[in-house]
Amino acid sequence: MTSSERAPGSEATPGSEPATGLGPTPQRFASLEELSSNLARQITEGLEEALGARGIASLVVSGGRTPVRLFETLRVKPLDWGRICVALADERWVDPADPASNERLVRDTLLKERAAMARFLGLKNAAPSPDLGAVAAWETFARVPRPFDMTLLGMGDDGHTASLFPASPNLARALNPAAAAGCVGMWAPTAPQPRMSLNLTALLDSRRIVLLIAGEDKWRTLERALGAGPVEEMPVRAVLRQKRTPVEVLWAP
Repeated sequence: MTSSERAPGSEATPGSEPATGLGPTPQRFASLEELSSNLARQITEGLEEALGARGIASLVVSGGRTPVRLFETLRVKPLDWGRICVALADERWVDPADPASNERLVRDTLLKERAAMARFLGLKNAAPSPDLGAVAAWETFARVPRPFDMTLLGMGDDGHTASLFPASPNLARALNPAAAAGCVGMWAPTAPQPRMSLNLTALLDSRRIVLLIAGEDKWRTLERALGAGPVEEMPVRAVLRQKRTPVEVLWAP
């Protein structure tokens, strides 16, 4: 499916398309349930294709509330999960048992039932800070098949994606298109907390990226992100505007 097509069976919801189109045309669904069902089917087909072609597959995911229904739908799919590697696009620098941990979210909502057999690689390590733990975190990705077969991202109301936050001290380094793929320590200024994130180069080392968003507030944020303005102001623009990796934007109320 190309980024300009609407998913089969989806229905556009009321509202105008973003005005400037500096990125892919969003696909709009009538409900998050419909979106999750459709995307789970697409991910399943993509991972099956990867397994058939290469014998192994990789899925990179983000946290947050929006993908929970997708994870619950995906985890029962009849895939050869033992040959699928699941990894994180970003993480809060907290213990994996902490309720704020993306690793905990993924373990609680995706890595159950059939998907419990998947090989999971978290980002949190024993380093006292993300900056000091970045090299070791990226070294774990040596065991993740790349390019990633699918990278699932979200978007915050401030236009961040993964943990690439506006005004974070390391943002310029994280968004540098000439940088080698890796992890970078980040900071969420509006919700002060140290984070770890894949940098832009690593995120784009994917065969396909899906940006999953929900709610009217996020639609308005998306409209701004697809408009004119600096990438640093809304880092998700770095993903939306690039031409290296196919990106699809899926939205539901």
